[in-house]
Amino acid sequence: MLTVAIIIGILGIGALGVAGRRRQTELSSWTVGKRDLPRWTSWFLQAGESLTTFSFLGLAGIAFGGGVAALFAVAYLTINCVIQYFVIPRQRELGANRGYLTMADFFKDRFKSKALGKTVALVGAVFLIPYLQLQITGLGMIVQLATGSESARGYSMAVASVLVVVFVIWAGIRGLAKVAVFKDFAMLAALVIVLAGVIAGIGGIPDIFAKIMDTAPSYLTISRPGFDATFWVTSVIVTSIGAGLNTFPHLWPPVLAAKSGAVLRDNVKWLSVYQFLLLIPITAGIAGTLVLDPKTKGNFVLLGVAQHTLPEPLIAVIAIGGAAAAMVPAGAIAMGISSLVSNNLLSVKNPKLRFRINHVVVAVAVGLALAFGLAKSDIGALLLLTYGGLTQMAPAVAIAIGRKVRIGAVPVNLGIVVGTLCVAVITFGNIPTGGVDSGLISLAPNLAVLAIAELVRRRRHPAGAGTQADDVDAPLAGQAAVGAGA
Repeated sequence: MLTVAIIIGILGIGALGVAGRRRQTELSSWTVGKRDLPRWTSWFLQAGESLTTFSFLGLAGIAFGGGVAALFAVAYLTINCVIQYFVIPRQRELGANRGYLTMADFFKDRFKSKALGKTVALVGAVFLIPYLQLQITGLGMIVQLATGSESARGYSMAVASVLVVVFVIWAGIRGLAKVAVFKDFAMLAALVIVLAGVIAGIGGIPDIFAKIMDTAPSYLTISRPGFDATFWVTSVIVTSIGAGLNTFPHLWPPVLAAKSGAVLRDNVKWLSVYQFLLLIPITAGIAGTLVLDPKTKGNFVLLGVAQHTLPEPLIAVIAIGGAAAAMVPAGAIAMGISSLVSNNLLSVKNPKLRFRINHVVVAVAVGLALAFGLAKSDIGALLLLTYGGLTQMAPAVAIAIGRKVRIGAVPVNLGIVVGTLCVAVITFGNIPTGGVDSGLISLAPNLAVLAIAELVRRRRHPAGAGTQADDVDAPLAGQAAVGAGA
C-alpha cells in the first residue's frame, strides 16, 4: 500500500508539471520564458537547489558520521547567497541585453570566443551527468528505504525519469517552476514531520544534544575522522566560490528568466534564511546515533530515524517530499545539459532542428543517468568531479562580470582545461590530499596557467591586451540568442 501511495504521489508531481501549460515550440521560451518570471516563481526555482536529495539523504548521513561538521552546508549556502547578491543580477542584466540562454553563451560573448563557449558547454554537460544521476538514484533509494522493496526502487526511478522527461520537454522552465512550488511545500512538510518524529520518539532537542555530550562529545566538534577542520574549511571555501559565482550551468536559466535584478537580490536575501531548514536533517542525523546501528550507511540515516519514530502514512508523506526534491533538480539539470549541447556544443543553424535536438538530449541525459542508477554505479568520485570541475570556471566568471574583459580567451580556456584535468587526476588517481578539497587544490594550477598564458599573450599583443567585450549597456540589436549555431 505504501508503494502504491508513493508511486501515485510521483505521478501527481509529473502531472503538475504539464497541467495547464501549452507545449513550448522554441528554445528561447523553453529555456528562459519571456525573461519575466515574478518574484515568488523565481524564488521557488532558485530554492530548488537548496533542498535536494543531498539535503534529504546525504546531509543526515554526514551528520551521522561527522556530527556538526555537516554544518558546512549551511555555511557555504549562506555565503553563496552573499556572493550571489552581487553576481547574479549582473549575469541576468548581461543575459537580457545580449540574448543569453546558457552559461556558455555568457563565456562566448564576454570573451569573444566560440571555442571557449564550446569548452564550457562540454565541461558543463559532462560534469552535470553524475549530478543528474545522484538525483534519480536518491529518489530510488528513498522509495526503497520507505517501502523495503528493491523492485519499488527500480519502478519509481523509471517512472520518475519518464515524468521528468515529459514535463521538461513539454513545458520547459515554467513547468519546472510549477513543480518547484509544490516541491518546496512538500519538503517543508516532510522536514517538519521528521523533526516532530525525532522530538517525540527520541527526545527534545536539548535532551538529544545532552545525551550526545555524555556519550560521544566528538560529534559536537569538527574533529570526527574524515570530517575534521581541514575538510570543513576547504569544503566551505570551494563550494562557496563555485556556487557563489554561479558556475553550475543548470542554475543559469532561473537567473536569466527572472524579471529583474531586483527580484534576484530580494530572492537571495531570503534564501540565506531558508538554509536554516537544513538544521533539521542535520539534527536527525545526530539523533540517529542514539537509535541506529553504528554501521548504518549514511544515505539510510534520515529515513531510518523516521521509520523508528513515525507511522507508515507519515513515511509516505516524507517519501513523496523526497521524490519531489529529486525531480525538480533533475529537471533543471536535464534542461542545463540539453541547452548547452543543442545551443552551444553543436553547430545547428536551423532553430526547429536545434529545438528537436534539445529534446532528444533531455531524454538521452535522463536515460543515461537512469541506466547508471539502476546499475548501482558508484558515483562518489564523479560527484567530486562535478563540484571540483565546475568550480574551475569560477576565475573566468569573476573576470567576465566586469564592465570590460581584459583577459584573453585562450588563457582562460587553458586555465579551465588544466584545472579540470587536475581534479580528474586527483579524484580518479585516489591521490591523498590531506582532507583538502580537490577542487580547491586544482584552482592553483588553473590560476597559474591562466596568469602565465595571459603574460605571454600580452607580450605578443601589447597594444590590445584586453578583449574589450561589449558592455552591458550595449545590447545586441536583434540578437535572440548569442549561442545559436555556435
